[in-house]
Amino acid sequence: MTRTPSHGDPLEGLPSRARIAELILGGHPPRDTYVGWQSYRSRRGLLLPAPAISPQQWRSTPESRRADYDLFRHLTNANLPLQDTPMHDKVGRLIRRRLRGNTMKQDDPTRAGVMVSGWGNYGKTASVCSTAAVFEDHWLQMHSYLIPGTLPGTRDIHAPVVYVSTPVTATPKSLCASILGFFRAEIRKSATLPELVRQVADSLHDHGVKAMILDDVSRLRMHRADDQDVLDLIRAFMSLDVTLILTAVNIPGIGLLRESKWNKKSRQWEMPPLESTRIHGLEITQTEHRFELIELERFRYTTPKQIQAFVNHLDGIEQHLRLLNAKRGMLTDGTMPEYLIRRTGGVVGLLGRLIEDGAQEAMDSGREVLDEELLDEIVLRREDMTDAPDEPIPPARPPSARRTSGAKRRPRNTVFDDHGPRTAEDRTG
Repeated sequence: MTRTPSHGDPLEGLPSRARIAELILGGHPPRDTYVGWQSYRSRRGLLLPAPAISPQQWRSTPESRRADYDLFRHLTNANLPLQDTPMHDKVGRLIRRRLRGNTMKQDDPTRAGVMVSGWGNYGKTASVCSTAAVFEDHWLQMHSYLIPGTLPGTRDIHAPVVYVSTPVTATPKSLCASILGFFRAEIRKSATLPELVRQVADSLHDHGVKAMILDDVSRLRMHRADDQDVLDLIRAFMSLDVTLILTAVNIPGIGLLRESKWNKKSRQWEMPPLESTRIHGLEITQTEHRFELIELERFRYTTPKQIQAFVNHLDGIEQHLRLLNAKRGMLTDGTMPEYLIRRTGGVVGLLGRLIEDGAQEAMDSGREVLDEELLDEIVLRREDMTDAPDEPIPPARPPSARRTSGAKRRPRNTVFDDHGPRTAEDRTG
């Protein structure tokens, strides 16, 4: 962590070399343990960026201190902050609403859950974990960091949130073992499935669990009997006064909610009718009835509102980066937003990777600034962008069309459609 430098020493507040090494080499325990989750919850957002100094100040700094500063800049640029994007806010609102309602219920035997779906690098886990961590902060404060109803003189781990990664080869027993592993609970090798389920139920109750995140449920394949049994067990956990939050790639397409198709016009997943509706008149399955599905999307670049949201995101990243020759508007002026949306398709994870790698290249090369020429050297796997539902992507411009320092800037309300870029005046003319 750093403080704003004073006018005397431009690097005042820069951590010592030992502290920087500790931040880099210390590592963090995995989130799927109580210790790891608490480490994530307590440390998230605490890493402040390195002090911003000019190239002249950098050159006047002693070489050893300059090396420390550059190392801390690498650490800063590699840890872009999680921002309140429209996609993140949409997920957060649903989870907060569900948790608030479920924790106040008195007699309802089943707690409705949430499914967060999205393609790779869309930030599903980051959005869900951030929202759950904020919920836990508030819950602990409300109950003075004690488990409600705890008997005096007892010592229990208070864990309002549990994070579990779905086992690669899932079975009901392995899922129970993963949940119990969060608390490092002892498991008898000879324990039967009913005994493990009871131990899970007791652990969730004893530790005051209110929300359980099951990440990567796309590992379940509904054509396997074990995976169908795991889904049945997941539904059974919903009667334990716990809100389940499931995350996965393409939940509608893996069979948890029946095979579905993306409607580009309505921007919704459409479920085909069940075969059982012809016989029993059933409209939805148990899973659909108990979970609310939300689709985490990428940045869009069509309407002025969408464009502004993307530019705001870039501005937040720009303020966090530490490059000596960076100027205000490095990521938001000129054609840079259009370039970045085209390179990444608006996928937040790919955008972060492109900028992080670009910042590292900018420092290593001595250019100390991000521009299109430098970012062209960073390779992104194109297949990362092809799994998402179709949407027009801004067409590539030839090198001669790139903006130079004296070129006229295009208005920020430029949008892209099937006919190429248009301004607001073009659309209304």
